[in-house]
Amino acid sequence: MTSASAGAPFGATPGSYASLVAHRGRLERAGRSAQVADIVRAGILDGTFRPGARLSEPDICAALTVSRNTLREAFRTLIEERLAVHRLNRGVFVRVPSAEEVAEVYRCRRIVECAALRDPPSAPADLGPVREALAHADRRAAQGDWTGVGTADVAFHRAVTALNGSRLLDALMAGVWNELRLIFHVVADPSDFHGPYLRRNHEVFDTLAGGDAATAAQLLADYLDDAQARILAAYADIDQEDRGTRG
Repeated sequence: MTSASAGAPFGATPGSYASLVAHRGRLERAGRSAQVADIVRAGILDGTFRPGARLSEPDICAALTVSRNTLREAFRTLIEERLAVHRLNRGVFVRVPSAEEVAEVYRCRRIVECAALRDPPSAPADLGPVREALAHADRRAAQGDWTGVGTADVAFHRAVTALNGSRLLDALMAGVWNELRLIFHVVADPSDFHGPYLRRNHEVFDTLAGGDAATAAQLLADYLDDAQARILAAYADIDQEDRGTRG
């Protein structure tokens, strides 16, 4: 008698594959909703739909020629990814991370990214992806595309995280990078924000490439502290403006 037929927790139970037949009708619909989620997600991450923006069901359905049911399935995916929120009787909105969530994102980044620089795997790290992310940011800056610089900045830090040599960490950090993109879009002036940090990215990279991993990790820790402080100051300014508008 095999382990599966004996009822052990291995293998498929009798009739399990036949039971999947009932779900055939979901395949095309699910695939279509995933594609819609991909399109709207890209619009959120590139700043087309900024934090706090209402995601209009009629407008998106008309633009993509999809049903409301398909769009609502896509919305559920984006809500699970913490990119959108549903507000009762008001609809779905691009999520605005709170100041507490900003602090949490940066706390996580300090732990993961600084470890990647300070304690790399035994094999020599491949700095090619980090270098290429910097070069891409430089090209975007030369064109005055500061939103593009922000995108390249995330790619730089994603490449730094990859120096840990852990696919599990890379997967776990995916949500952090999405959250960071939302946070960046809250900042009023991307050129004012990203300009100084592009220079500091170069300083971190040059120090690491020169073989001083400990100093590179400290430079990055200081950089992240400063970035968090600037973003929280921007949040405070936005809150003050909102209070003045409501007053």
